[in-house]
Amino acid sequence: MKEKYDLIMAGTSFASTFFLKKYLEKAPSTAKVLVLERGKMLSHAQRLSFAREQKYGLNSFISSLSQQNPTFDNTRSSKPWIFDPNFGGSSNCWTGCTPRFMPNDFKLRSVYGIGKDWPLSYAQLEPFYCEAEELMQISGPSQTPYPMSRKYPLPAHALSTTDKIMQEHYGPLYISQPTARASRATGNRGTCCTTSICHLCPVNAKFTIENTFLHLYSDPRVNIQYESQVYALDLNNDKVNAVHYTAQNKERKAEGEVVALGTNAIFNSHILLNSGDSHPLTGKGLSEQVGIYAYVYLGHGMDNVGGSSTITANGFMWYDGPHRKERAACIIENHNDPFIRNERGRWRQMMKLKFVFEDLPQNDNLVSVSESDKLIPSAEYKTHSAYTQRGIDFLHANIEKLFSFLPVEKIDLDDFNQPTEAHILGTVRMGKTIKDGVVDHKLSHHQYRNLFVLGGSSFPAITPSNPTLTISALSLRAAELSF
Repeated sequence: MKEKYDLIMAGTSFASTFFLKKYLEKAPSTAKVLVLERGKMLSHAQRLSFAREQKYGLNSFISSLSQQNPTFDNTRSSKPWIFDPNFGGSSNCWTGCTPRFMPNDFKLRSVYGIGKDWPLSYAQLEPFYCEAEELMQISGPSQTPYPMSRKYPLPAHALSTTDKIMQEHYGPLYISQPTARASRATGNRGTCCTTSICHLCPVNAKFTIENTFLHLYSDPRVNIQYESQVYALDLNNDKVNAVHYTAQNKERKAEGEVVALGTNAIFNSHILLNSGDSHPLTGKGLSEQVGIYAYVYLGHGMDNVGGSSTITANGFMWYDGPHRKERAACIIENHNDPFIRNERGRWRQMMKLKFVFEDLPQNDNLVSVSESDKLIPSAEYKTHSAYTQRGIDFLHANIEKLFSFLPVEKIDLDDFNQPTEAHILGTVRMGKTIKDGVVDHKLSHHQYRNLFVLGGSSFPAITPSNPTLTISALSLRAAELSF
């Protein structure tokens, strides 16, 4: 007997779940939805128990995610691509940072003559930003450098001592970081405990698919199958007719009126390539941001204390402006995890910051089909763009100017980039026409119109801001426009 569904969805992370949330609101009671999750259901309690037994920290946790079960062939092992291949996906291991993109992020080409414009505007996405922030119960400030038609649901987290001085100097360009780490208890979530174990929040304060949206998968219209990996689609007459997947070591097939891929940028593109999608941009432009840490040593009497979350603030001083014609935008994070200045009596006279730069997708950073196994994609990453490097070079030459009003003794800036920002972007990019991109502004494939390719794989440019809120808002919008 053939399996037939109104919607077949791959994955259960942000992209898929926010699409499913809106789809179920719109769909009739007779709708049939199949969700194929490649991993298992590992509850928050199970994860905490495992963490206590293993006694691992963030570095070993990242190592375990990138090395367990070789889910893809990474041709450059020094460049990890981090994700959690189980129910809820990266919502289980993200830090919860949720600034919006800036309006000009969507029109880089038309404003700055660089990169590509998105086929939608900030204004078109703004109502869905509001909706995603309400669903995640985001904690955020009353003033932001981007326009908002609705206030954040929860109050902003407290700033540190140095944050307050920075905000006094830079105004709304320096704000309490908008975050899905709750500033007060809400729903099934506690208040952020500021222990900086955000990859596995011990008090469940951080938004996850499990603590907020688990009920969606109990909807009588939804059939979820675990340990079921989608690897290809039947493409015929400009339409997807069926989904091929493995379950319990057997190959299976299901027919769907609508198909939504919400895995990540590696697997979304791999599924399309396995299916024979011949668009020249499919699989191209594997990307993420580039981050660099800096340590600012402060003068006597300037103790950096306080702050009610692991990353207290975002700085937008080097984000938007005419400089983007020449060099990459940058967002600044003030980190509040445990660290000390190694001098007696001066333990807290230091700031730890990360400078995160945007990138332009490079076509020679790509995903391809492995010759040995149809379930295992190959990821090849060479380097970030020269545009990004010019931003990094500017940082090295000008970092002291940012803190000229503080009693700074010295600044130690890492001479190496962080290996990953734990985001996987590009490879199935949006474009206004089929010549410009694989998918359109609704995340619908330009050729296969009943196919939605969700998530960060659709980004035509890689802004410095954390992508998760935008991924979620895009999925809400895509499902809204699918009816």
